[in-house]
Amino acid sequence: MGANSSSSEGLANNREERERVREETPFRLLTVRIMKARNIQKADTFTESDCYVTLSLPTASSEVVRTETIPNSKNPEWNQAFTYRIDNRIKNTLHLKLCDEDTFTKDDHLYTVLFDVGKLRTGQTTRVSFKLNPESEEELDVEFKLQNIPDHPENIITNGILVSRELSCLEVRVDIEKLKQQFTSEVIALLTEDELTLTVKGSFEETQKISLAPDSSQSNSNIIQFHCIKNYQSNLEITLPTEMFWSKLASLKGNSGYSSTVILPLTELPIQEKIVLGENESFDLHVKAKDCPKDLNVRLGCDLGAEEQVFLRKRKKYVAAALKKVLQLQEELKDDEVPVIAIMTTGGGTRSFTAMYGSLLGLQKLNLLDCITYITGLSGTTWTMGKLYEDPDWSQKYLEEAINEARRHVTKSKFNCFSIDKLKYYYNELSQRTKEGHRTSFIDLWGLVIESMLHDEKDNHTLSDQRVAVSEGQNPLPIYLAVNLKDNYSAQDFKEWLEFTPYEVGSIKHGAYICSEDFGNEFFMGRLMKKFPETRICFMQGMWSSIFSLDLIYFWNLANNSEEFWYSWTRDRVQDIDDSLLPSKPHELDSRLLTCQSQFSSTLRDVLTGRPTIAEYPNFLRGFQFHDEYLKNDHFSAWKDSVLDSRPNLLMETADQTLSLVDTGFFINTSYPPLLRPERKVDVILHLNYSGGVQTS
Repeated sequence: MGANSSSSEGLANNREERERVREETPFRLLTVRIMKARNIQKADTFTESDCYVTLSLPTASSEVVRTETIPNSKNPEWNQAFTYRIDNRIKNTLHLKLCDEDTFTKDDHLYTVLFDVGKLRTGQTTRVSFKLNPESEEELDVEFKLQNIPDHPENIITNGILVSRELSCLEVRVDIEKLKQQFTSEVIALLTEDELTLTVKGSFEETQKISLAPDSSQSNSNIIQFHCIKNYQSNLEITLPTEMFWSKLASLKGNSGYSSTVILPLTELPIQEKIVLGENESFDLHVKAKDCPKDLNVRLGCDLGAEEQVFLRKRKKYVAAALKKVLQLQEELKDDEVPVIAIMTTGGGTRSFTAMYGSLLGLQKLNLLDCITYITGLSGTTWTMGKLYEDPDWSQKYLEEAINEARRHVTKSKFNCFSIDKLKYYYNELSQRTKEGHRTSFIDLWGLVIESMLHDEKDNHTLSDQRVAVSEGQNPLPIYLAVNLKDNYSAQDFKEWLEFTPYEVGSIKHGAYICSEDFGNEFFMGRLMKKFPETRICFMQGMWSSIFSLDLIYFWNLANNSEEFWYSWTRDRVQDIDDSLLPSKPHELDSRLLTCQSQFSSTLRDVLTGRPTIAEYPNFLRGFQFHDEYLKNDHFSAWKDSVLDSRPNLLMETADQTLSLVDTGFFINTSYPPLLRPERKVDVILHLNYSGGVQTS
């Protein structure tokens, strides 16, 4: 979306523009001094703990830094300081992890403190004593100092929930002219068979390899790019090939002398200027940083998209005419008198697929179908909607013909779906999908099976193709629903709604939307980075109706309503702690203490929350950070039982992972969430329930 959406040109959206705030403000310099700890209990049997503290602030730096280790002491003192450049418009949560170092085994994780930096006041030095365990009087003393940095402005784009920051494009080029001067062509050919490994943590690319070949067929093979946050503490890590030739012939000079790896801080790289890294007898590396485009391809805003607003204006004419006929009105309805009526369906596989046809036919016979503005679906009803919207005028035609076609497919033999020819077709389609750059899973195979059950031939339709069926407001707008989950968390602990329309795919919770044809592409900080062919509708239907993504906790809840036992094994142990620095504003978070799980608990959690397979797509929220006041934003629709909504670093981590999408019906078998968005102003909802079992009112 954003400035690159041609269909949005010339359409103003005043409220959305007010939400997309661009502003400049100075950064803050945060100094964190780890002072000392007291009364730390033994983690080892025979000796006192060998303590150190790690610091992580992912909104400001990609690096995890640590203090030195104080051996054999229950009252370690460090007095070590670390600095960060932070933006106070962003929710900055500092993670302080107290660990016990072990020589022969994995270090023991004792405690993690989560501290909201927003509670600090600029120009003040604050000393905080975190009470880790009141019973044993374990404490950690930390000193914070916050200062203004007047010379580091940055433009941000925000909707009050998510924040998009400026990006820099880091271009790295290798020059091996020195090799040509020192060695014969045979030696050079041997040396340049390998590649340099370059890593920039926190960038879109993360790790890349660069060719050392002098005469590569690809002219740009010795040039690579990293897209990273402009004002961000990150490093460029360069690693030579590990072969013995390179270890003897080449080295890179870093702060600690010569080695096969050098780490270069990127904070002070000059824009548009080339610099040479290191002193090397074999090759030179040239680095150039430049600004990236500022316009976003993700629409940040909680209002309806411009295309949907145009649809609503056109649909009102159909609804007004239908209501006048049904209600036998004498006068035409004015625009503000036309109600928004929606249909909400439930899932149920083939049962809901067939039953929905009957419901729509009944509404058509009552002359009510043209009164409908929205239809929402999940699971099996998405099959019905997908079939109907292949015809641009389906609601203007008598539905008996569509029902006869559906009946033919439902009653035909399903053995053909698993014939040798079909299996070959599935294999070829999945291989092609992989070549195109998409992730594939068993859910994609399920989507192809659905295609075979509902069609005689390959169905090339996509979600964006359905725009033709709503271009003049002639049919209700279809909205499909899925739920995004997170690894190692049950659906009860974490879930996020995603809605799909022919115009946009978006996260209701975050107010972030992309063009429907861009779903499955790779984004970073709201910019489109990699584009792939649009996903066919059958693969989407496989994801919307995935019945293979259940975890063990789901089956336990079916058999027993008690969840407390499993929560003790699957939830992080997080508690508010007294740090003598109370929040003074509603959006400020209490300091929290995270106590690590035992190895047994961690293993059991993996088993209980593991899913056999799941539909994975690139996350268009990747890179975004959270606004400092996101929790008090009325549009941030958080679940009351979600354990992550008040932990922004984990939410950012989730956005950096792929979307893990499942059938909504396995959490709550209804498709109402898109209809409850205040911006849609739905007046009446017709609930078409196709759930199995006994139904009670």
